[in-house]
Amino acid sequence: MTAEARTAVVTGASSGIGAATARALATAGYRVVLTARRKDRIEALAAELPNAEAYALDVTDRAAVDAFADRYPSIDVLVNNAGGAYGAEPVATGDPADWRAMYEVNVLGVLHMTQALLPALIASGEGTVVVLSSTAGHGTYEGGGGYVAAKHGAHVIAETLRLELCGEPVRVIEVAPGMVKTDEFAATRFRGDTDKAAKVYEGVDHPLSAEDVADTVAWAITRPAHVNIDLLVVRPRAQASNSKVHRTG
Repeated sequence: MTAEARTAVVTGASSGIGAATARALATAGYRVVLTARRKDRIEALAAELPNAEAYALDVTDRAAVDAFADRYPSIDVLVNNAGGAYGAEPVATGDPADWRAMYEVNVLGVLHMTQALLPALIASGEGTVVVLSSTAGHGTYEGGGGYVAAKHGAHVIAETLRLELCGEPVRVIEVAPGMVKTDEFAATRFRGDTDKAAKVYEGVDHPLSAEDVADTVAWAITRPAHVNIDLLVVRPRAQASNSKVHRTG
């Protein structure tokens, strides 16, 4: 099947990596369905792309996800990108509400979308599930407890699903980005404190961009159907690990 005949769903497509991934897949010839809670943003992006449509969706709402699946019975690619980090307090003082919110979107959101669309992905004969996890899903760091726990959950979903789908015509790809500078990620984490958000990237020579990650995701998806990129960890050169980053000045 050619890319032109294939449909890709991208969650969290209103900004950052999700929006960049939608653009990359549209450029590759896919029909792209953009989902996110912010309807105005995905509608504006869909209008820019050659073969795209927008569908307002909260991936933490299972009934809404099931209704979405009913509307799109033919799906070839699912990019589970919706996620986020809230707060950077230590475990001792972290807000359980933040932890719950991160688990809902980063773990249960992936579960809802994958469960709802899996029958269509299997029926496609060459389905692909992508989980955008994080290097936080593969290592810990101080102040990241809730986000680290959630992204470890996303990683485990991908790893387990790959085992359970062995023999089915569906690939399970995990892409785990490191430090990515976007307009919203750090600002959301620090509750709109732009000064704190800016310090995350201060002195770092070329953190990853959303487009860098999207290029990686699109590359993995567009490999031949028998080629599965199980796990791809991508960091900027300046970042050796979650806790070791070279900064100038």
